[in-house]
Amino acid sequence: MLPRAAEPAGSRERWLRRLRWIAVITWAVVIAYRTITDGFAVNRELLLLYIATGLLAASIGQARKMLYVIRDWLPFALVLLAYDLSRGAADLVGRPTLWQWQVDVDRWLFGGTVPTVWLQERLKLPEPPWWEVVISTVYMSFFILPYVIAAVLWLRNREEWKAFVRLFVGLSFSALVIYALVPAAPPWAAARCTPADVDGGPANPRCMFRPAKGVPDGGLLGQMQMSQDGANAWIERIVGRGWGKLNLHSASALIDQGQAAVNLVAAIPSLHAGLSLGIAAFLWRRVPRRWHPILVAYVLTMAFTLVYTAEHYVIDILLGWGLAAVVVALLARYEAWRRYRRRHRAAPITAEQPLVIARPEPDRRDARLEPARCDAPPDPVASGGH
Repeated sequence: MLPRAAEPAGSRERWLRRLRWIAVITWAVVIAYRTITDGFAVNRELLLLYIATGLLAASIGQARKMLYVIRDWLPFALVLLAYDLSRGAADLVGRPTLWQWQVDVDRWLFGGTVPTVWLQERLKLPEPPWWEVVISTVYMSFFILPYVIAAVLWLRNREEWKAFVRLFVGLSFSALVIYALVPAAPPWAAARCTPADVDGGPANPRCMFRPAKGVPDGGLLGQMQMSQDGANAWIERIVGRGWGKLNLHSASALIDQGQAAVNLVAAIPSLHAGLSLGIAAFLWRRVPRRWHPILVAYVLTMAFTLVYTAEHYVIDILLGWGLAAVVVALLARYEAWRRYRRRHRAAPITAEQPLVIARPEPDRRDARLEPARCDAPPDPVASGGH
């Protein structure tokens, strides 16, 4: 039988476990209700609030763990908030916006064709097909998946969590610096503007906020040469159409609202593409091999989504992948350096810990030349005895 003192402790732990389950279920119901009524959380602050409250609910009765939630996630939230607020740095720097360069590079890469135009000519239908639900979901994953991965890692392995946060924050801030120095317009904006509209490289010309319908010569992208029956014969920003097919108009509206609130000329590099590759690279050695095709498919589907929906040029995606590769490589070297330091950190020698010098091994060539002495006892050092 257990001692009587152990019975109240066990009863308290069972009670706390039930309380945690009740809190987590309540949290899940509240999140589901808010998602149904208000749509998905696509802004970082609300999403981090959801995650932090969920982790706190799962940590009820574990005071140290609850303090870890605040200690670990509050600085993370402040860093990301600073990133969002600092997007106006591009306006302060005052660099001219790239409008034509990306179009010319994509045409050069694809033999005179702009991939966004080619895809919308052949694939865009009057109503979104079922696969546009998939690409809308993939696009939305950029706003949700990193935080879900971070939450899972935080619960399972805080060292892995720190490594992922370094990747996420490093990629985000690297992209931010480039956005400030090299502002660049996306395809959907180029379809609304003519060369005269963007002469001098303005950041937010009026043409960006008008429909692409009726723009002379199809804007900077050129006119569509064909279109599917009933589909609009101009380039459109259509990343949210899939949600409309599921009657999730609030989610589609939130995407549009979120897009309007961010830096509209932050196209080079594509952070969507870079982060998808960064996540795949991070998880590659941490998940079973059967997941590898899914990781590859995620990266490629994100790239297709961005080009087809006129969010990015192909060159934007290639540069995003390049940035991710650089950040992943630098972090790998940093992690290797940390492991090296931990392994080779010299332990201090004290009086209670005598210095032991290993005897050199005998030369095997001499052993072959001299006959063995059977009357000598075995050497415990040379023979490996204890």
